[in-house]
Amino acid sequence: MRTAEISRKTKETDIQIRLDLDGSGKVSIDTGIGFLNHMMTAFAVHSGIDLSVVCRGDLEVDGHHSVEDIGIVLGKAVSQALGDKAGIMRYGSAFIPMDEALAFCSLDISGRPFLVFNAQFSDQRIGEFDTCLCEEFFRAFAFNSGITMHIREEYGKNDHHICEAIFKAAAHAFKAAIKTNDDGSVLSTKGVL
Repeated sequence: MRTAEISRKTKETDIQIRLDLDGSGKVSIDTGIGFLNHMMTAFAVHSGIDLSVVCRGDLEVDGHHSVEDIGIVLGKAVSQALGDKAGIMRYGSAFIPMDEALAFCSLDISGRPFLVFNAQFSDQRIGEFDTCLCEEFFRAFAFNSGITMHIREEYGKNDHHICEAIFKAAAHAFKAAIKTNDDGSVLSTKGVL
């Protein structure tokens, strides 16, 4: 079973995440940041995983610690659930439109974490979510899951639509990459990931 349950408590955040990579999109998200709840829900539903996230963070400071730490814990949970990564398709790419916005994500579950993030937001916030934290979330997620991620906003005007298209593109790319292959082999010339 490709599942994980991870808790992390610091002076800034207290986070519990449970996930099942072979779930059916059952979602329970409570981050304290409404728009982040919306994005995490979209990620889970569109990637087809079961995901539970509870975060109590120092939102009186701002959302940075919560958003980054959720990315860290989610990345660690994904890494744990994938184990030695044998039997996965490894790569995934997706273009996702959201009204006038179009976003792209391509990823490699390689064990070599990297993030290329190319998106511009015109406003500082979407609700209580600082738009600059979109990149921080994906950096924390990529580096703690061991995933190489390339994320690009092709175009768009509405920041809500741009950010949502990014999260959904990442979800669909992730869904393709975690699919199991026919023979359980490791998709690498090295024989390991």
